[in-house]
Amino acid sequence: MTVTVPEVLFRAVSKRFTGSSAPVLEGIDLSIERGEFVSIIGPSGCGKSTLLKLVAGLAPCTSGEIAVNGMTPENAREVVSFVFQDATLLPWRTVEKNVSLALELERSQPPPERRQITQKLLELVGLSHVAKHYPRQLSGGMKMRVSIARALATRPRLLLMDEPFAALDEMTRDRMNEELLRLREEQNWTVLFVTHSVAEAVFLSSKVIVLAPHPGRVAHVLDVDLPYPRTEATRESQEFDDLVNRTSRLLREAHRL
Repeated sequence: MTVTVPEVLFRAVSKRFTGSSAPVLEGIDLSIERGEFVSIIGPSGCGKSTLLKLVAGLAPCTSGEIAVNGMTPENAREVVSFVFQDATLLPWRTVEKNVSLALELERSQPPPERRQITQKLLELVGLSHVAKHYPRQLSGGMKMRVSIARALATRPRLLLMDEPFAALDEMTRDRMNEELLRLREEQNWTVLFVTHSVAEAVFLSSKVIVLAPHPGRVAHVLDVDLPYPRTEATRESQEFDDLVNRTSRLLREAHRL
């Protein structure tokens, strides 16, 4: 009998920062399966970004346990990539040099192979034509695509995304949502995605987790039963509107908990 290991498993996870008497997160129990797209929403200060940092091994749990593909977060770093709200590109490096940075730091491939991987990633995100450009020459959406390509360079199993499209205008954001789902379809990562946008969470996700604040804890888990691939027609459907309205109600309830 084959035993399936969850991609990410939280067991009674709590987090309290040094010098603070109140926990940021408390009693988080969650199981995220391979290939799921899971969005995390909740009021400001409920610990959404902290949750991602714990999974990435950037901060330790105060109590409880997190397993990533059966490993501790520290041991799983090679299979995890993080995309932040700010594209955090190095201004003195070209687009292709920003994308290849993680490969250069790894030094696991010879330079010709690194160049080939970088070229394929730029083709994947539609930026081959600006490979020699610098970040200052790019739009906000293009910068974020460079950031995503850089995150994919190490071939992650798990992609952590902390409000990556928050600074974009609505049309660009919608387009980036569709682009992200296209890339996921091709590369089949599991995604943990933090957002303040209910519509974005519903459009992208197979599951939405609603956190309640003070301390951050799981208030609701909502399965999103919309078929993939998702397009503009998805946003215009009654089923989408109904799920957005339902999720918004759950979010308002979480504020009151």
